[in-house]
Amino acid sequence: MAISNTPRYPWGDLLRTVNDAAQKYFAEYRAIPPEQRGGPDDGFGRATWLGAPGAGEAEIARHEERLGMRLPPSYREFLQVTNGWDEYSHASLRLMPLAEVGWTRDVDPELARIWDHLEDDHDPQDQWYLHQESMSGSLYISEYIEGQVYLLNPHVVGPDGEWEAWDFAIWRSGETRYKSFWDLMEHEFGGYLS
Repeated sequence: MAISNTPRYPWGDLLRTVNDAAQKYFAEYRAIPPEQRGGPDDGFGRATWLGAPGAGEAEIARHEERLGMRLPPSYREFLQVTNGWDEYSHASLRLMPLAEVGWTRDVDPELARIWDHLEDDHDPQDQWYLHQESMSGSLYISEYIEGQVYLLNPHVVGPDGEWEAWDFAIWRSGETRYKSFWDLMEHEFGGYLS
């Protein structure tokens, strides 16, 4: 089966919209005198683009080989537009560059251990705990900030090849599930789209 190289997701448009809104916020922030905003200018909001240069196909393929599987289409396309995204957008966590992405069991073994252990201690018919079987095997794609992280679940794959995406937060007692990475980011960036 041939794999199409035609983009399906309008990442460029979405990320430009978010970036432009963030730049407006940064300009308003920098216009506030330092004594009123709580301190000197620390360089916050100086970047004109919150992303990074996109990853080429060879780089993505090299990391897919490292991870042992092909990444889902919407995430691959995101990486081609920007290989990482800064949390200063105020709309999402920092999305790590591909070189930092890995399986939860390797990137955050403590998180994997805790949630995998919870699975062992509960009735497998309890719906809240059904996701635990794949915590260690989920793909860790963002920084873990204040108990929250974005994960991709290769154990739930749609007919379009998309992996289920999770917005996981300990203060929510688990994950909020999305059909794909695109759906997760569209939700997270939604405030900038109106």
